[in-house]
Order: sequence, then structure tokens, then C-alpha cells
Amino acid sequence: MAGKHVFVLCGLLLFISIQRTVSVDEEELHASYWNNKGKQALHTALNIQPNLHQAKNIILFLGDGMGLTTVTAARILKGQMAGRSGEETSLVMDTFPHLALSKTYNVDQQMPDSAGTATAYLCGVKANYGTLGVTAATPRYNCSATYGNEVKSVLYRAKQAGKSVGIVTTTRVQHASPGANYAHTANRGWYADSDLTSEAVVNGCRDISYQLVHNVEINVILGGGRVYMFPRNMQDPEYPSVKGDRNDRQNLIDEWLKTKKNAKYVWNKKQLDAVNPVNTDFLMGLFEPKDCRYELERNPLTDPSLTEMTEKAIEILSKNPKGYFLFVEDNGRIDHGHHGGRAKRALTEAIEFDRAIGRAAELTSELDTLSIVTADHSHVFSFGGNSPRGNPVLGISSDVAEDNKRFTIAGYANGPGYQFYNGTRPDVNETISMDDMYRQQATVPLNSETHSIEDVAIYAKGPMSHLFHGVHEQNYIAHVMAYAACLPPYEDCKLTPPNHAGSFYPSLLLLLIGLIIFSGFSL
Repeated sequence: MAGKHVFVLCGLLLFISIQRTVSVDEEELHASYWNNKGKQALHTALNIQPNLHQAKNIILFLGDGMGLTTVTAARILKGQMAGRSGEETSLVMDTFPHLALSKTYNVDQQMPDSAGTATAYLCGVKANYGTLGVTAATPRYNCSATYGNEVKSVLYRAKQAGKSVGIVTTTRVQHASPGANYAHTANRGWYADSDLTSEAVVNGCRDISYQLVHNVEINVILGGGRVYMFPRNMQDPEYPSVKGDRNDRQNLIDEWLKTKKNAKYVWNKKQLDAVNPVNTDFLMGLFEPKDCRYELERNPLTDPSLTEMTEKAIEILSKNPKGYFLFVEDNGRIDHGHHGGRAKRALTEAIEFDRAIGRAAELTSELDTLSIVTADHSHVFSFGGNSPRGNPVLGISSDVAEDNKRFTIAGYANGPGYQFYNGTRPDVNETISMDDMYRQQATVPLNSETHSIEDVAIYAKGPMSHLFHGVHEQNYIAHVMAYAACLPPYEDCKLTPPNHAGSFYPSLLLLLIGLIIFSGFSL
């Protein structure tokens, strides 16, 4: 009898699981539903018209490590967090009308890193693995080969054209992706002068933090990285046991402040919230000694979110009548989550990243703002397995493997999640796999999961966004941005200046349209 009870209990649990995961709407069972959706999508496609105006503003959203698999899993997880099955959900980036693919390889490496790729999409030139803002004539770690091989970013060119410029990131502001906006270095790891090699010191190369303050005047700098800005005898304001990392005794934040008017430095959310964009032209916010906290671990009372930082940046930069260039990156924390084999960290970061994209859309207009969402590279993150509609993204497959053990539908080809011991692997259930710190199983043991070699997506809307149309080399992204805004080497682009309506927020435009319609009915 005991065996019978166990059989019945297992059947009941399976029934409950199926009921919980399968959540198909009645209308989806009928052809008319899918035909109507197809017709609506076709109507939208037929009415897309290219915006041939010059871009006043450019916002580049960079999801570090955000490959197509990550986008798909994040989309479904976003829907499931809202109580839906998830597959039918759309991310904000999904709504961008123009889509292309980017080839991510570095000049010397099939598998890219964030430095060589950032040099491509920000400076327009492909580079070597681990180098920033220099051509491939600069081998990694060779300081002397930097000179004469520097390349200028779109941010730098925008500033020279009179625009305001900004950087927002959830990692240290000296990290590879934001670093290519302003730095020229043979090694992405030279964060502070204490990181420089003897060859670099002898040949006069400067660390990335020094270049952040001295190479180009950046209006908004928000992220982490305090430790690299302070001398070794200076205590961190938030963590008394943490000291600065500079040997040269310089306080680079003081150096930055003393050359600016209407400038502020903040290091926590309360201070950031108190910043009035009206009387602030320069803002530096460094919220952690190194990288910012994962979204799963962030204290909303003390640490600003990526969305909140993005909003503050746009409010300050948009005061410039000549427009702005803004780089927004959820770097690490998508990328670092994957490197650690922890899919939940990576996917919740991607969802917050998409929320920042949505907030930016509310504060800008497609008429005058070119918005691009892309990634520097992908990861060996997989998402699949036999699973019914609505199966939790971080859950387990409905099948068992040939070793009669269950497996998660999210996993990695390599990394620290390798769990084979004595020829076997542990079983897993949903309680285990849904934990914030769970490491998905990996096929090959490595202390850090690796980047992938596959293409990544480019999503675009706004002026000249239709130029993203197929499979492109990654450096093409910088050329589109420069051309759309008529920046060097495309000063003679002869694009029509943006409509005056472009200065209105979308919500205001909708209000005006509504008033016009209402007035027409009243006559």
C-alpha cells in the first residue's frame, strides 16, 4: 500500500506542476488569434518609414555579455515575474523597429573580450584582445606601442562638436566597456597607477583613472570605481577598512572637481537624488569601491539602480541645445553573473537593463534621438530542454536525463558549475535551482565561464536607425552613430536637422495630439 500511496503522490505532484506551468489562453487555441497578430505585425512593418534626419542625441545601451540566449531567457523571466507564462512578453528592446547582427571577434582573437569589442563599437576600429582605444598595431601590455596608434571614440567626437557627454555603468567606470570612451591603453587592467608595469611607467603611459579625468571633459560619470581615484592613505567613505589604490598620492576626484563649474561628486543614492539637474552641469557618482552590487543584492535605500542613474544623466545632458551622447552599460553584472555560472544574477541584470532602456524612451523622442541597444559579446549560456509552456526559466526540464537525474533548462557549456564527481552528477530540483546563488551545471570545469564567439544583436530606433540592416562588423556601429550625428569623419553628411518636435517628450506630443482631436470634435 505504501508504494501505491507514493505513486499517487507523485502523480498529484506532476499534475500540479503541469497546471502551474501550462498557462495557455483560450484565444491562442484558435487560428483567428494568430492570424490577427500576424496582420498587426505586417501592418506595423508596412508603415515603418526611415527617419532621414540628423540625430541630435545618441544613446548607446551596451549589455555586456547579453547574447541572444540571454535576451530570450530574460524576456520570459520578465513575464513570469509579472505573473504570466512569459513567452509572449516583450522587452522594450524588442519593440525597436530595426535589427541587425554584429560580428564580435577581435583582430587577434576568435573569442573576444570587452576591451577589443568596445574599441570597435565606440571608436570604429577593431582592435586586439585586452586593449582600449588603440589600433591592432598595439599588442597587449606593450605601452610604447600605444603612441601614434590612438583612436578617438564617438563620445570624444561628440564633445568636440559641442555636445554634452556621459557614461553610466554598473561596473567600475574604468572598466573595459566604458573605458574605450576616453582611454588609450595597451592593457585594460591598468586601472590605477599601481597597476602599471615598469615598462609602462618608463614609457610614460597613464592609468585609466588618470585618463578618465584628463583625456576628455565628460559631463556625467556614474558607476563604481572609487578605489582607483584615491591615494593609499585615504579611507573609503562607506567601508572604513578599504583604502585607495593610488601610489601617486593624487585625489583624482578633487582634480576633476577643481576644473569644473557647477560640478558635484556623490557616492550614495541619497546624494544622487539630491542633485538638481537645473544647476548641475557636471556630475560624478561613484557608488562602490569597485563594481556596483548585483541588482539581486542592491540596497535600494543606499545604492541607485541603473534606471535611476540613467534618468539623472539624461536630465543633466539634455539641457545642452546641441544635444548629447550617452553610453549606458549594464556591464558586469550581466557579464559577471554568467562568468560565475549564476544565471539568475545575469538575467535579473538584463531585466533591469531593459527597464533603463524603457525609462530613457520615456524621456526622449525618436524624432531626434538615435537609440541603439547591443552587446559586446555573448556567453556559452544555453537555454533549452523539454519544458511545457510557462516552465520557470530557472526551473528544471520535464524530462530526466539518461542518468535518471533531472537537469535545469538553463546551463553552461563550461564554468565553475561543473559538478561531475566519480562519473556522476548531483540531482537537482526547483527549490535548489531557483536559489539566488545557485550555479547552473556546466559541461567543462573552469574557474570562470567563458565568452562565446557567436554574433550578437543590434536593436535601433530613431534617426538613421535603418542603417542597421544585416550582418555587420562590430566597428560599423560607431560609423552609424558618427554619420547620424554628422560627427567626424562624416561632418559633411548633409542630413536634415531634426524636427523641432523632436525636443518634445513623447508624452507631451501625445497630449498635444489629444487636445487637437478634442478641439476638432468640439467645433
